[in-house]
Amino acid sequence: MAQDDPTTGRTPAPAPAPGRRAVLRGSLAASAALSLPALSGAAPAQALAGRPSAKWGVQAGDVTTSSGLVWARADRRARMVVETSATESFRNAKRWHGPVVGPETDFTGRTALRGLPAGEQIHYRVLLADPDDPRRTGEPVYGTFRTAPDRRREDVRFLWSGDLAGQGWGINPDRGGYPIFEEMRRLDPDFFLNSGDTIYADSPIVEKVELPGGGVWRNVTTPEKAKVAETLDEFRGNFRYNLLDENLRRFNAQVPSVVQWDDHEVLNNWYPGEILDDARYTVKDVDTLAARSLRAFSEYFPLSTLPPGDDEGRVYRVVHHGPLLDVFVLDMRSYRNANSPGRQADDTQGILGATQLKWLKRELSRSRAVWKVIASDMPVGLVVPDGKTDFEAVAQGDPGAPLGRELQIAELLRHIKRQRITGTVWFTTDVHYTCAQHYEPSEAAFDDFAPFWEFISGPLNAGGFPALKLDGTFGPKQAFAKAPSTANVPPSEGGQFYGQVDIDGSSGEMTVRLREEGGEVLYTKVLQPGRVGQ
Repeated sequence: MAQDDPTTGRTPAPAPAPGRRAVLRGSLAASAALSLPALSGAAPAQALAGRPSAKWGVQAGDVTTSSGLVWARADRRARMVVETSATESFRNAKRWHGPVVGPETDFTGRTALRGLPAGEQIHYRVLLADPDDPRRTGEPVYGTFRTAPDRRREDVRFLWSGDLAGQGWGINPDRGGYPIFEEMRRLDPDFFLNSGDTIYADSPIVEKVELPGGGVWRNVTTPEKAKVAETLDEFRGNFRYNLLDENLRRFNAQVPSVVQWDDHEVLNNWYPGEILDDARYTVKDVDTLAARSLRAFSEYFPLSTLPPGDDEGRVYRVVHHGPLLDVFVLDMRSYRNANSPGRQADDTQGILGATQLKWLKRELSRSRAVWKVIASDMPVGLVVPDGKTDFEAVAQGDPGAPLGRELQIAELLRHIKRQRITGTVWFTTDVHYTCAQHYEPSEAAFDDFAPFWEFISGPLNAGGFPALKLDGTFGPKQAFAKAPSTANVPPSEGGQFYGQVDIDGSSGEMTVRLREEGGEVLYTKVLQPGRVGQ
């Protein structure tokens, strides 16, 4: 009987089809050869000679049993064309005609692939064609992803983390850029749950940072990262910045994503209606900044299209990943009330807004998946301060009955219990360390809920921060935590984390592992399916 691989924590499977690796070797080697200066700036549109090029790599996202989205960015106006095949030879390839990309979307585009076979490896290549002469196409850029299985007996693996290029710690060539992405790629997950802070729009990147213990951290820099982001072009430049990293481009070409956002896509701890008192900003209206960021965010990730009739840009959604898993992607930023001491006895807006809470309760009740992952961009029971008197997340340090934003979470937890919704597990990032909490009604001030687990892991490449206090309202007991003892510890000193989740197709068991950059498994928890609480 095969034993667990100590690197992956997974019983070795037969070697994957050579097509997947062969495609990656060819396309990713080409990607690695791209120079940073060639990628750093905005597309010069009409002035380029030659053929269109997709130098920023490719991405796939929101993959289901039969569909997925493919993303690319051109270096000029171009028609996006995607070809898919069951093999790397691209025999009998199917062609998908995507949009003409231009300056109105910063030359980015997405092409929806539908009617795909379930549980199969999909090889794809993106070609960019001259819209005035379709015969003139650039070199194809290759990627691959696996559609979700439509049968329960097939295993599922995903990773999660967030917080990239925060606190001034950017792409450091001395570390090889963002090495954590290469480490995660080698675990070969079915998808990556990006839990937010995908950029740090409020965190400029300078060429050199003096390290606390001596030495220098070097950063790749760009003009858009020289100041806080205010204009649409500056927000777009923040998203482009991360794509300068070869490891991330290689990861994107192999691992599809499910992406949400948090605060640093706009600025630290923001909320709707906020007016800034910050000398770095000439634009003081946070709603204006948020709208620009959301537009850039939607341009630079392969996100699902909005439901019919929804005329507002929206991040929250459910991604169905076969019979074993539904992922409920929350937006705890766009609909929240103002940060405050959180002592309100009545709070219908809360952190989700009334409409999103109603949607979440309805979709959880409808779900027939074995596991229902609640992808939360903020923790439930950790006390996250905003200044001296206000609070940023759900908890506000009062261990008594629910108040403020806790009221909305109490309503959700009560609904899960009374509807006997099984298999809910919470995953988040946000706090720049890793931990696991079990919420137990017998230990809580509010006890009308079923027990549940919350797992937190991050950052990917940002400062590490000390652990936060727990709030007793929902009875959390911390099973594990690893955090630095001082604030803003650079990535070169450790403290970079991600999580791994494996769902066994035969038993339905979910195994959660908390990992640190370097591959060490810090903590493991096995959860059993079919239970209202555990």
